[in-house]
Amino acid sequence: MPAGWVMAEQAKPPLLVIAAGGTGGHMFPAQALAELMLRRGWRVKLSTDARGARYTGGFPHSVEIEQVASATFARGGLLAKLAVPFRVAMGVLSTAVRMYRDRPAVVVGFGGYPSIPALGAAVLLGLPRMIHEQNGVLGRVNQIFSKRVDIVACGTWPTVLPDGVEGVHVGNPVRMSVHDRAGASYIPPGHYPMSILVIGGSQGARILSDVVPPAIAGLPMEALRHLRVAHQARDEDGERVATYYAEHGINAEVLPFFHDIPARMSEAQLVISRSGASSVADISVIGRPSILIPFAAAASDHQTANARGLVDAGAAIRIPEARLTVESLSEAILAVLDNPDGAVQMAGAALSEGRPDAATDLANIVQELALQEPKV
Repeated sequence: MPAGWVMAEQAKPPLLVIAAGGTGGHMFPAQALAELMLRRGWRVKLSTDARGARYTGGFPHSVEIEQVASATFARGGLLAKLAVPFRVAMGVLSTAVRMYRDRPAVVVGFGGYPSIPALGAAVLLGLPRMIHEQNGVLGRVNQIFSKRVDIVACGTWPTVLPDGVEGVHVGNPVRMSVHDRAGASYIPPGHYPMSILVIGGSQGARILSDVVPPAIAGLPMEALRHLRVAHQARDEDGERVATYYAEHGINAEVLPFFHDIPARMSEAQLVISRSGASSVADISVIGRPSILIPFAAAASDHQTANARGLVDAGAAIRIPEARLTVESLSEAILAVLDNPDGAVQMAGAALSEGRPDAATDLANIVQELALQEPKV
């Protein structure tokens, strides 16, 4: 091998491989780490599936996106389920071949089935590796790898971990666009234009589209007169939600996805949201009063665990799905909008729960891990 070629290879910046599944909950903290590692001079490759690729628009252009075939026992018929182990094995082997060639310094998994090939390959090759769990309960894939990685970083604390596994609390990294608005000044509710932001997440958002519009419409006219609503609704619900608001004279913008959520959140007097880990992190870093409605079907009820910190701090009102009604939600909204001093206290309490430097802490761990000797 020519000496000049070897020197060129050695001069390459270290490579970080990030593996994440196809939901915003996995992809947003992955994006936050990618942004920071690029600033530190690393090369970054993202391994995800077709669903995850929908969330890559915010990733820096210099991140190499590698789509992998996702295999899960949760979808498809019997034949598809029987083929899952073979697809996973092939994915791990093909990824191992690429990693043997590229030799990443560290592999980080953020959860979801698409992270299996990268983490599995890292185990085979003995590469430094870690996982980051956003929720208060380990997801299925992170649970599988929790005893096969060097470090388990936790976004929500405490996180329920398997026996013998120790976690490191770093918090949930937020994107630069959120970090830039950390601790943004809060304007309490009053007799002037006010904003409510409604974000439903990628799963289980229909109940919010069913309950939130009539709950807002049920507010006293004095509150409605000053109110505007930004409501994130799924494609199949968007038209009826927008129509309902319009028919009730409510100034509302309804879209399937807001690309400027940090800006909208920083301008809001109140956030109504599922308690996905990334949403909770954004709310706490920016510092806003919130009404959290945990997704009842979430694995191991992890969204209730995610909401606990903000609720216990007095920063959020939690309404379980079983008790979510138009009346209960209207009452909760009014409790915030009718109490400016209380709303200010809630905003401050949310900030006290935020970890705006979570991405920095995670990046430091990655760099320390890169200094370890390979295991094989």
